[in-house]
Amino acid sequence: MYFRMLNDEPSGELSYLLADQDAREAVLIDPHARDFPLLSAMLAERELRVRWILRTHHHDAPDGRERSVLSRLGAPLVQGDVPDLPGAVHDGDSLPFGDEVIHVLATPGHTSACLSYGWRDRLFCGGLLAVTACPHQPGPSAPEALWDSVTQRVFTLPDETLLFAGHERRARAVSTVLEQRRWHPFFAGLTRDEFLARMAALSDRESDTPVY
Repeated sequence: MYFRMLNDEPSGELSYLLADQDAREAVLIDPHARDFPLLSAMLAERELRVRWILRTHHHDAPDGRERSVLSRLGAPLVQGDVPDLPGAVHDGDSLPFGDEVIHVLATPGHTSACLSYGWRDRLFCGGLLAVTACPHQPGPSAPEALWDSVTQRVFTLPDETLLFAGHERRARAVSTVLEQRRWHPFFAGLTRDEFLARMAALSDRESDTPVY
């Protein structure tokens, strides 16, 4: 197997490349058009063919240029909030590449249709745990759904499951379920009502901020 993490320093955004080298098939998670030259070189170096392009979420519908550039990689684009894409998937689906399998989990909350992707002992969960650390929005778009996704879907995974984030600015790039369940500042030790009250307070502060 081959595994690489790509960190875009200016934005703090993280992308991932997984590959079954024997089958020469790869999966990209949260790639960006700006990374196309680097990704193309990495794939060519190991003679890999992209089987899936997976997005955990997007803050806007992918623009024409972004989709056009990524389409040059020759693989279906999977994204939860664009059901008309050729790679449309549902919760519980399995996506094979080589002798490996990616498992799709619906984890809405950070945005309304977030997906997480399980592979071996790892879960790629995008901005799910970046409650106030996302550079694109001040807080979750659906707090109730976020609480349910984190506490019922992520925190019920085995303690040793590795969690790979989509944003690392003011957040952990890699952690475990046990760490996050015990220490996450917005989930550990809180009830659902307490969490929602904190989210409402964040929203109120944001609405009170003057716009110039």
